[in-house]
Amino acid sequence: MRAQQLPPAAGWNWIVGGASLYRRNPPVLGLLVVAYWFTVVLLSAMPLIGTVLASLAVPGLSVGLMHSCRQLERRQTPALQTLYGGLRENPRTLAALGALYLACTLAILMLSSLADGGELLRFMLSGQPLDRETVESGRLMAPATIVILLLAPVLMAYWFAPVLAAWHGLSVGKALFFSLMACWINWRAFLTYGIALALVAAVLPGVVLAVLLLIFPGAANFLTALVTVPAMLVLAPIVFASFYVSYRDVFGIDAAA
Repeated sequence: MRAQQLPPAAGWNWIVGGASLYRRNPPVLGLLVVAYWFTVVLLSAMPLIGTVLASLAVPGLSVGLMHSCRQLERRQTPALQTLYGGLRENPRTLAALGALYLACTLAILMLSSLADGGELLRFMLSGQPLDRETVESGRLMAPATIVILLLAPVLMAYWFAPVLAAWHGLSVGKALFFSLMACWINWRAFLTYGIALALVAAVLPGVVLAVLLLIFPGAANFLTALVTVPAMLVLAPIVFASFYVSYRDVFGIDAAA
């Protein structure tokens, strides 16, 4: 298992490659992403153990989406069972990855409580939107910064870990290690990827919405839905497909293999 060091421009190519895969079958990939979301939300809504069940399932569902993208690259048509089939590939390791990710996230949120007395943790667990006073006060800036700094290496370790465990049979420790190292040696490409993704997913839709609101100021709610919903339905499959492209390029995987 050897990761390649790619140039910074590779980050942009991942998004372009994701868009190319999406264009091969937009309805199917879009429906699979919606099914992924629906499954996670449904599991999360279960009382008491919902969050745990969703966390255990996410790595396997992610592998299912990666497999769907690989089939699209091979000009095959993925089915719904492709998404859920990811849950059966090295299932114990994938479940362990999900449990460990949940534990790391909760530990980081608890550490952030040292800066704000647990306000950010309570907000995250409640799922309620922030009120205007809290946003304007900036009280959550320090704990949010702590969370971002501590969560970054966790995200690096988990970026490729599920697919490395499922497709290459790696253990939890090895999958996390190789994923972390692959992201580390390609930090420039990932920086480009993050900036480009922010521009495509946030800045451009925001500019379009702002222009429309200037032209039609009395239709704010309608225009917001008009721009946001289609953007999410198109951008989300492209982003998921870009995850697969990044794996393929970093590890030099031949799609026909």
